[in-house]
Amino acid sequence: MGEMGRRTAAVCAGRGLWSGMSKMGVTGSNRRNSPIPRKSRHAAASPASSASSNKMEFTIASDFSEGRTVQKQILDQVQQCGFDGDAVFAIKLALEEALINAIKHGNKLDPKKKVKIEALVSPVCAEIVIEDQGPGFNRSAVPDPTAEENLTKCSGRGLLLMETYMSKVNYSKKGRRVHMVKQNETK
Repeated sequence: MGEMGRRTAAVCAGRGLWSGMSKMGVTGSNRRNSPIPRKSRHAAASPASSASSNKMEFTIASDFSEGRTVQKQILDQVQQCGFDGDAVFAIKLALEEALINAIKHGNKLDPKKKVKIEALVSPVCAEIVIEDQGPGFNRSAVPDPTAEENLTKCSGRGLLLMETYMSKVNYSKKGRRVHMVKQNETK
C-alpha cells in the first residue's frame, strides 16, 4: 500500500474497504481503491452487510432505477451512521453522478453490462467504489467545465462535483473504477 493509501486507511481508522482484503489497482492519484467481501447482490435485494462493519456490495444492470435503489440503501446507512445533512447531500450527489457515469458513459446503457458497487459506511467515513464494464476514460483528457468555452454546456460537470464534494476521489482500471471517500466531519 502506498503512502497515500496508508493515510486514507488511517483516516478511516483502519476500517477502510481494503482492510483484510486484496488491494485494487491505483494509478496516478492520491486516493486508494479496495475491495470488500464478494457476495454479489442485485439492487432489489438486501446488501451484504453487518451492523458493526456496514459493508455492502451490489451488482446491477445498467439501469438508472436500479442505481437509485442502491443509492437509497447506501444513503440510509450514511444517515444511520450520523453524517450531518451537508455530508449526506455531498454523498448523495457524488454517488448519483458516479452511478450515472458508469451506466450512461461507461456501459453506454447496455443492459447486458453490469455495474458493481461496493460501500463501507462507518461513523468515521463513507467509502464507495463503483466499477463499470466500459472502455474507461482518461481523467486528464476530460475538458475543464469551468473553462470559458465550456460554461454554457449542459453536461460535463459530474466529475468536478464528485471531486469537490467528496474528501477523496480516485480513478483506476483505466477510468472504469472510481473510489470515493467522505469523512464524517461531525465525528
